[in-house]
Amino acid sequence: MKIQRKWAAASVLIALPAMVLVANAQVIRVANQGDALSMDPHSLNESLQLSVTGNVYEPLIGRNKDLSLAPALATAWKQTAPTVWRFELRKGVLFHDGTPFTADDVLFSLQRTQANASDMKTYTNDFQEVRKIDDHTVEIETKAPYPILPEVLTLVYMMSKSWCETNQAVVPVDRRKGVENAASFRANGTGPFRVRERQPNVRTVFTRNGSYWGTIESNAAEVVYTPIGNDATRVAALLSGEVDVMEPVPLQDIDRVNGSNLTRAVTGPELRTIFLGMDQKRDELLYSSVKGKNPFKDKRVRQAFYQAIDIDGIRKTVMRGASNPSALLVGPGVNGFTPDIKRLAYDVNAAKKLMAEAGYAEGFEVGMNCPNDRYVNDARICQTIAANLSRINVKVNLQAETKGTYFPKVLRRDTSFYMLGWTPATYDAHNALNAIASCVDDKGAGQFNLGGYCNPKVDALTQQVQSETDRTRRNALIRQAFELHAADVGHIPLHQQALAWGVSRKVRLVQLADNFMPFKWMSISP
Repeated sequence: MKIQRKWAAASVLIALPAMVLVANAQVIRVANQGDALSMDPHSLNESLQLSVTGNVYEPLIGRNKDLSLAPALATAWKQTAPTVWRFELRKGVLFHDGTPFTADDVLFSLQRTQANASDMKTYTNDFQEVRKIDDHTVEIETKAPYPILPEVLTLVYMMSKSWCETNQAVVPVDRRKGVENAASFRANGTGPFRVRERQPNVRTVFTRNGSYWGTIESNAAEVVYTPIGNDATRVAALLSGEVDVMEPVPLQDIDRVNGSNLTRAVTGPELRTIFLGMDQKRDELLYSSVKGKNPFKDKRVRQAFYQAIDIDGIRKTVMRGASNPSALLVGPGVNGFTPDIKRLAYDVNAAKKLMAEAGYAEGFEVGMNCPNDRYVNDARICQTIAANLSRINVKVNLQAETKGTYFPKVLRRDTSFYMLGWTPATYDAHNALNAIASCVDDKGAGQFNLGGYCNPKVDALTQQVQSETDRTRRNALIRQAFELHAADVGHIPLHQQALAWGVSRKVRLVQLADNFMPFKWMSISP
C-alpha cells in the first residue's frame, strides 16, 4: 500500500495545460537573488540548493502539485515490519550518462548522505541498515519505527555510484571548508533536465532530458538560470523581458509588477519559518565584549532578546504586512503546528529587567550573522533587530553577507548570534525538532542546531514523535516538545514569510508553498 498525505492548502496552482507540445520548444530564463552553491545534491541542505538540483536529480518518492506524495524513482513502498520499509524501484530509468539506475545506486546514495561532509545526515541518521533485495528492490531498516519515512525521503536525491567513483566524488565535499570536487560543478542525475553549462554565480544552463522516464509538462528545451542579487536590477530584468521568471519580488515592487501588461506577481503562503539562534554551548562567545562567560547560557538574557524584538513593527514596516509572526519553529501547513502557543510579549521594560537580573544592565556587544540574499528582506530584518536590541543596551555588530560566504560560516558554527530559515521537508514538525531543537550528535541529530541548544527531555520527546503511529498521541508529543523548547527560549522564532514570484504573462507554472520551482511544470508561449 502506498502511503500518501495531501496538503492541498499548501500549494498555489497556476493554470497549466495538461500537455505541451515539445515541437514548440522554447528557452525560459529564470532569475533568483542567489545561486545554488553546488550541483552536489548532498552538499548543502538548503531549499534553493535542493530546488535547483531537484530538476536534475530525483528522490525515491516525490511530490505532486498539491504536495502529496508521488512515485518517483520508487514506484511503490510499504512497511513490512515496524522498522522495515520496502521500496520497489522504477525499471528502465537511465542516468544522464546512459547508465541504468539500480538498487546499487540507492545503497550508495543513502550511504553517501551519512558521510561526515554530507549536509543531509539529518534525513538518514536513524537508518539502521539499507539492504538490496534485488536490482529493483531495496529495504530500509530504521532504529525505531519511522511512520513518516516516505516523507523524509522526498529530498534525498539519488546519484550514480559508477559516475561518482569514476569522478572521485564518492563522498560530498564539506561546504564549511570551501573545497570542491567534480560533483560541485557537474551533474549526472535521472531528472527531466541536464546541466549543460555551469558558471557559479553567473549562470547555469539546463537542457531537456530527451530520455526522461516520465512526462515533462513543459515546452522548455532550455532553462537559463541567472543569479541577480540586486533587487532593482532583478525587477528591471523582468519588466523589460530580459528574464521570464524571477524571485523574490521585493515587497514594495509587487504592485509595479502587477501593473505591467507583460508581467504579474504570483504570491502565496510559504512554509518557511525565519528564526534567530544563539550560541548556548561555548563557555565564552566568539564574538562578544563579555569575556570569561557566555551570556546566552542564561535564559534571562535569551528571553530579554526575544522580548526586545518588535515583531509587529517588523511585520508592518519591513515586511509590509507580508509575514505571519510565529511562536514556534514551524507554521501553518506543517503537521504539529499548534496555534494556541503564543509568542512572548514585546516588552522593552521587561527585557531591561531581565538583563539587569542577569547582571547585564549596562548591556554588551555581540556579533550577529545574517544573509543579505537568501530570505525576504533578510538584511533589513537583522538591521531592525539590531536597532531593537539597542534599547536594552545591546550593541549588535551585524555582518550581513551573501549566502555563498554566510552559510559556510554559520554551518561550521563560527557564530554567536545568527538568522536562519527552515522549511520542514516532510511538512511535519518532527523534521524541525530533529534538525534544529535536538542536542547535537555525530549522527545528524541537531545538525542545524547551530547554537548548541540542548534539552534531553526535548530529545526524548522527539524520539517518541518519530516512532508514534497514532496521530493524536503523536501531535500531543510534538506539543510537549515545543512547549519545553519555548519555555527554554531555545531559539527566537520570528515569522513565516510570504512568497512573491515575478512571472511573464507568457509563462504558466506551479508555485509550491515550499518555494521549490520545478522546471518540468513551467511553460512559455512563443
